[in-house]
Amino acid sequence: MVEAIQQETHKLYTLIYVFNNDNTKVLLGLKKRGFGMGRWNGFGGKVESGESIYDGAIRELKEESNLDAKNLEKKAIMYFKFEDNPIIIDVHLYTTSNISGDPVESEEMLPRWYDVPDLPYGFMWPDNKIWHPWLFEGKLFTATFYFKADQTTITGYKHSFVSSLKELEAAKFDS
Repeated sequence: MVEAIQQETHKLYTLIYVFNNDNTKVLLGLKKRGFGMGRWNGFGGKVESGESIYDGAIRELKEESNLDAKNLEKKAIMYFKFEDNPIIIDVHLYTTSNISGDPVESEEMLPRWYDVPDLPYGFMWPDNKIWHPWLFEGKLFTATFYFKADQTTITGYKHSFVSSLKELEAAKFDS
């Protein structure tokens, strides 16, 4: 008997953290449906076919919050692997404080500003507590997080800090 081999595939996603001008507040959205429902998170989603990662991030922010963003800064590439799932989620994390418009609730997200020290970690993805300090310190990084199938329990993680966007873009999933 020949065993079937599960082929790992990658799905490309974006994540944007919008900060106020002095980086003391961050805009999060409460996910109202789908993957991550009931959790506060940055804004983002799947990159569409033929779309750049950067353009996908801008589009997702607009769709989920009605905000227009400029000058996104890439800060990280994170990989998420869930037990019993061959799909690896590749997340390109951006930040900006250069926005226009006011945040508006969408079908998918309910936006709310939070003071950075008062984030609702009990209602966020558990990995956020690990990588938020790196983000808030302005570090560029790559990270891989391993979750149980329950999507709540982290079984391990790896990370590295990089000194340039070139190094960041060269990052690959490290199983």
